Amino acid sequence: MKGNALIGQSGGPTSVINSSLAGVIETALTSSFIENIYGMKFGIEGFMQGWLYDLGMQPRKIIEGLRHTPSSALGSSRHKVQEKDLPLILEVLKKYKIRYFFLIGGNDTMDTIHRVETYCRNEKYELTGIGIPKTVDNDLFGTDHTPGFASAARSNILNVMQAGILARDMQKVDKFAIYQTIGRDAGWLAASTAMARKNEEDAPHLIYAPEFHFDRNKFLVEVENCIKTYGWVSVVCGEGLKYSDATPVSSATKKDKFNNIEFGAMGGSSVAISLHQMITDEFGYRGEFQITESLIMSDFVRSSTVDLEEAYRCGVEAVKLAEKGETGVMVSIKRISNKPYTIEFGKVNLKEVAVSAKPMPEEFFNAEGNYVSSLFIDYMKPL
Repeated sequence: MKGNALIGQSGGPTSVINSSLAGVIETALTSSFIENIYGMKFGIEGFMQGWLYDLGMQPRKIIEGLRHTPSSALGSSRHKVQEKDLPLILEVLKKYKIRYFFLIGGNDTMDTIHRVETYCRNEKYELTGIGIPKTVDNDLFGTDHTPGFASAARSNILNVMQAGILARDMQKVDKFAIYQTIGRDAGWLAASTAMARKNEEDAPHLIYAPEFHFDRNKFLVEVENCIKTYGWVSVVCGEGLKYSDATPVSSATKKDKFNNIEFGAMGGSSVAISLHQMITDEFGYRGEFQITESLIMSDFVRSSTVDLEEAYRCGVEAVKLAEKGETGVMVSIKRISNKPYTIEFGKVNLKEVAVSAKPMPEEFFNAEGNYVSSLFIDYMKPL
């Protein structure tokens, strides 16, 4: 099937999402099936208004430069596609003779591709829909890890390491430091900060992830034990911590368009502030908290070289899947071994990705649920 291709970026940016974009563009421009490639300006929201970039007209140096450019070069969107949007989307697809539909993003993005591709099929319009994985949360189903995660993890690791050095040296003033990471449903980023700890006394001492129900009394006992042992304590928490009754520790109740609870600044409260208050109320200690949120999403200076390369290759693989006649799938990464680090690319059904989030496996945590296991360290090292 010959026709034009369309590529868009959705959701939060990463420091490597444009590397995936470059992979799609460069491969599409050499494909015998794809006549030209357009880019969505501000995602599906802009596309519905006919806002497109003619990427086939861009100088080679511009496309190559995307591999070293953070954030979302095309502009992003968090628009939740409604049933009423689908006829308009099909109309614009037909206008620009789009037959290959690529989107880079997370769970909600994969849902968008699935819905558009399904609608077009039902309307007898032949469209190939392929997803390229992207999320700093690392919670996409069907892939070992997602492009964007390793770089965001590296940024968090260095932040916790630096904050830990400061907290250690200021322990006579501030007894604790709390660092909050992104991660609504999964603790991958929070857990990744364990890579900052080279020695027993180093930060972080405690890591709390959404995979476990938060217990206030248990938390305070663990904090007190660390302060007795080290003279201070470094705590890392995921933004999505909840009590056993599913109440957010942050007390956040505001939800986004996809019915997800908004945490941190967007939600008007945070886990870090709540934990800070618990420690202060219980022990009277003074301490600090850090909430970086979106700052780590486009921290290109700290990007992982492995992440950059894999992001690019995911873009390349997406076009290759389309050329083979695949549709309704997302590119996936399968880990073959840690030593030497070896991966291969595959595919996973969009419908499965769109409705499922990938929590951390239980074996990646210690028995107490307040730190990671050696298996998780082995998982992280190659990234």
